[in-house]
Amino acid sequence: MTEVSLPAAFRDQIITMLGEHEGEAFFHSYTTKRTYGLRLNHLKIPPSSKTEQTIQQLFDLRPVSWCTGGYYYDEHFRPGKHPYHAAGLYYIQEPSAMSAVELLAPKPGEVVLDLAAAPGGKTTQIAAKMAGSGLLISNEIHPQRAKILAENVERLGIRNAVVTQTTPGELSSRFPLAFDRIMLDAPCSGEGMFRKDHDAISEWSPASVEVCVNRQWDILQDAVAMLKPGGVMAYSTCTFNRRENEEMMSRLLNEYPFLRLVQEKRIWPHLQEGEGHYVALIERLTSSDDILNDSSANSLRDRSSRYSGRTGRNDRSSRETMDVSSSWKTFLAWAQEELPGFKAPSGTPILFGEALYLLPHSESYSLNMDQLSGLKIPRAGLHLGDFRKDRFHPAHALAMASAAQDATYVWNLEADSPEVTSYLHGDTLTIPDSIRGWCLVTITCGEDHFPLGWGKASNGQLKNHLPKGLRN
Repeated sequence: MTEVSLPAAFRDQIITMLGEHEGEAFFHSYTTKRTYGLRLNHLKIPPSSKTEQTIQQLFDLRPVSWCTGGYYYDEHFRPGKHPYHAAGLYYIQEPSAMSAVELLAPKPGEVVLDLAAAPGGKTTQIAAKMAGSGLLISNEIHPQRAKILAENVERLGIRNAVVTQTTPGELSSRFPLAFDRIMLDAPCSGEGMFRKDHDAISEWSPASVEVCVNRQWDILQDAVAMLKPGGVMAYSTCTFNRRENEEMMSRLLNEYPFLRLVQEKRIWPHLQEGEGHYVALIERLTSSDDILNDSSANSLRDRSSRYSGRTGRNDRSSRETMDVSSSWKTFLAWAQEELPGFKAPSGTPILFGEALYLLPHSESYSLNMDQLSGLKIPRAGLHLGDFRKDRFHPAHALAMASAAQDATYVWNLEADSPEVTSYLHGDTLTIPDSIRGWCLVTITCGEDHFPLGWGKASNGQLKNHLPKGLRN
């Protein structure tokens, strides 16, 4: 590979940070191939299992040292095109980016926020560490990116996540002091993208860095307003300059004395195998405002008070409550016949039109519809299914959040069979007459079978219920 043309101001910045000798080593990294990585989905795949070994061998994977379940692969394998990707067995993710959630270290049962979450790499990594227990809110302000985020949450079978599409300010007004852990992968100038996306080079300038700095500072203040006393926040970027990284953290600590820097970590492309990342872990020590300067105290109070009085749905009608209760009973009756092994996660059933969701909560924190009223919510927890002409139709998300042993009827396919290609194309499959009703279509990996989606069986035919937007 030939060295890419880097802006002179960027080169000067790197030399100032690293010095002449190491700076040249950094620039030389642009003449080498970019790195490719995937992270196994430990919600579905137990670590060190036969399934993990199967995928390791299939793609000749090499472990990423800083991430459990993270691996490097060679570009020619293209695991994103394999049916195992459709089954949610892994997430394609740049290896350096895996470091942030490892440092955040979320735990089962906690209340966690991923504040700028699309396309979903860090959200899905957080969810795996939470192991289906607790509450995860994943937010993305841009509609198309929020849609992709919701699809990735669905594909990996995550049960306890709510996807919101709103501003950080709107969230901070509704969720003051709410979260045990916050992941903020901040919008940045993208200097770590230069090797894999040359367009990022042409978009970079010292002025664009300052635009990002101002945006990051505003988002950070909303994040602080949502962090519990004793809670921790990981702030990360895929950029190298100190303005968006160390200097941003110094400014934050100076403004809010109750915050403590626990750890900072950098991954450099000339020192480690990755495109580069910065992560800082911040702990909130106390909720007392008396150690704040006046402007900081007023800023946090303002951010926490914007939602006051906005209750929205306290007047929910008894008819609406009856509809939810009736829908939930209908689902349970359906599941008893078609999905008897499914154990619903902790949460509250809610209706969005004809769609039935299970809104997750943790032992320490329960969401309610008042908090969500007026927000755009691409995914209000686990989508169980829809009611059409008084009949329950299971959602694709329910299939992906289930296990093969949960279903009454399963039609399993081998990964290299033509039937897998046909199913992912949306075709009808031929099956035995003995299978009737809703059937979970699965794929073999190792010694296990993993869901691809639903089909409905009748007279030896399996009508394909894979959502049209997911078909090849």
